[in-house]
Amino acid sequence: MARRADEEYDYLFKVVLIGDSGVGKSNLLSRFTRNQFCLESKSTIGVEFATRTLQVEGRIIKAQIWDTAGQERYRAITSAYYRGALGAILVYDVTKPTTFENVSRWLKELRDHGDSNIRIMLIGNKTDLKHLCAVASEDAQSFAEAEGLSFIETSALEATNVEKAFQMILAEIYRTISKKTISSPDDPGTGPTGGVKEGKTIVVSASEPDGTKKQCCST
Repeated sequence: MARRADEEYDYLFKVVLIGDSGVGKSNLLSRFTRNQFCLESKSTIGVEFATRTLQVEGRIIKAQIWDTAGQERYRAITSAYYRGALGAILVYDVTKPTTFENVSRWLKELRDHGDSNIRIMLIGNKTDLKHLCAVASEDAQSFAEAEGLSFIETSALEATNVEKAFQMILAEIYRTISKKTISSPDDPGTGPTGGVKEGKTIVVSASEPDGTKKQCCST
């Protein structure tokens, strides 16, 4: 059966969100895919994902964004989900220096488990809490440049730079794919569809396991 018009796309890119628990990964995901922010967001257990289709440099891209748990006891679960990811967004909380200090460890784990050509973006989240900011933008920018990462600061609550951040990394992935520098397509886990069969319809529910929906603020 033919796909509906809203399911048609040129590429399917898998992108993983990583970083310490509580830095706002889930709200970045919900803001980008559903334009929602959940004030009572709880720590993610295991891994969840959502999708959104958008146009990037003239191509229709279906972005499959995976939210990987930041809590230490789930790291074994998380590591399996690096396979097939063409991009990674490494998030820290600008109000919590420890989350920025841990970026190096997350980056090492990502490079140990991810594709050698994976595109990586560093995001400093929660810029709406300016009065509590404890990580200088200059320090994060310098770190990103030294490690070859792109960098941007965001506020999932205020929807600041969230769209721009995802557009940036998806464009980087597309340019990498276009140059055919990602691992050989003979490897089923690292092709342009990120290891997921093209054409597969993925239904993402915003409901809790018991069927009740979270109370979210949408704009």
